[in-house]
Amino acid sequence: MLRCLARQGTQKTTLDDVAKEAGLSRATLYRQFPGGKDAVMAAVVETEVARFYSGLAVAMGGARDLEEALVVGMVEAARRITEHRALAYLFELEPGVLLPHLAFGEMDKLLDEASRFAAPFFARWLEPKQASRAAEWAVRIVLTYVTNPTERTDLRDAGDARHLVRTFVLPGIQALCAEQTIDTRATQEATR
Repeated sequence: MLRCLARQGTQKTTLDDVAKEAGLSRATLYRQFPGGKDAVMAAVVETEVARFYSGLAVAMGGARDLEEALVVGMVEAARRITEHRALAYLFELEPGVLLPHLAFGEMDKLLDEASRFAAPFFARWLEPKQASRAAEWAVRIVLTYVTNPTERTDLRDAGDARHLVRTFVLPGIQALCAEQTIDTRATQEATR
């Protein structure tokens, strides 16, 4: 299905195309996916999301510090999204398929899921609440730069990502940590 999507998108891809690409009969495909094209698409999305997170886990799991975890996570995510042929086709020629998942309530679900994935990698250096906030910021940054590319910053480039992390993300996290320390002290003093 991915090859079909990368060549002709969702609108033109038929189950016959998918069966032919897979070397299966249409009947066999329907036996495996009784829901038809929607069921095949759902299985493909589930598989690709799992691959995406698996690749990120490998990249971020080896990080030696928070900066490295942020940089490798952003670079890996940006590369996997922008270099995915089917996603590239959809972003360029069928944006209406993807954009509903990047707006309003659906965007909140995406941010929540991606942040829950990334937070434990940052929790090695941050308190859980801070790790969750940092994860959400990182996800928002990746989505912003991937969906609205600029010539100045390419998150697929480790140097560009490191510059962005050092200039904006780490100072924001440090401010968040300082704010939480002040709040904790105020709470402790109030309970004395």
